[in-house]
Amino acid sequence: MVQNIINPSLKNPQIFNLESFDLCRYLATAKARVEKALEASIKVKYPETIYESMRYSLMASGKRLRPILCLATCELFGGDDSMSMPTACAMEMVHTMSLIHDDLPAMDNDDYRRGKLTNHKVYGEDIAVLAGDALLAYAFEFIADNTQNVPSDRILRVVSRLGRAVAAEGLVGGQVVDLESEGKPDTTLETLNFIHRHKTAALLEASVVSGGILAGADTEDIKRLTIYAQNIGLAFQIIDDILDITSTSEELGKTAGKDIIAQKVTYPSLLGIPESQIQAQNLIDLAKSQVQCYGSPAIPLMRIADYIIARTY
Repeated sequence: MVQNIINPSLKNPQIFNLESFDLCRYLATAKARVEKALEASIKVKYPETIYESMRYSLMASGKRLRPILCLATCELFGGDDSMSMPTACAMEMVHTMSLIHDDLPAMDNDDYRRGKLTNHKVYGEDIAVLAGDALLAYAFEFIADNTQNVPSDRILRVVSRLGRAVAAEGLVGGQVVDLESEGKPDTTLETLNFIHRHKTAALLEASVVSGGILAGADTEDIKRLTIYAQNIGLAFQIIDDILDITSTSEELGKTAGKDIIAQKVTYPSLLGIPESQIQAQNLIDLAKSQVQCYGSPAIPLMRIADYIIARTY
């Protein structure tokens, strides 16, 4: 149960009531704000092909969980969209880049993403690689050029966080170990955790922590947010692994069962589905314990954590 208090360190936080909080409405409203900002973020101009390719994947809907987490965390510490929306959009740009590249024949070789043909199936492998590169570079430019009402040192910290989340210490490092582990049934749980702390959790962590940094969260707050995000990130991947087995391609919007085809070790393959579900719930409980101290303003983060293991796609 969320404590009925407001942490005095928060600056004009938005207050929520646990009993009346409507997560579906909250997510839908936040997603609509993100979609509007993303739509305006990239305009098609010459050479049209690259901008169309970028927009094709960026605007292919999706849960928009990373930008929503960035907005929610900034709101928790008294910030608003003018402070956090550019970074929220940048997180989705980077996430989209990772999906475009992950789907390439040299990586996971997938034909569908978010219910649509993958980028390289529409534009070719060459343009897909370049579209991912362009989204990655533009993400940093977008933060720097569009963030308002935030001191420059905070913006610099966010740019640094995002860079680390993507590079060899983050997403890229996790992807490398993931590729190296394919077809190796002796992959350990320790290695699997390393892969997904980097490949999946790192960008979720950057999204959450950046929202706090932009709004002026202090060092102790950042520690709490980091632990929260790392745990929901790993839980997110465990549920992804389970859904890859239990759901259809139509439900997922991407090819189901591809982990088995690629001979990847997953949490269900190591632990079984029941134990994987238990581990995911434990991670969510640990995550929620880190933000309970903020009282009712933390209800969105608490409920989003619950959503991560309750989702069906």
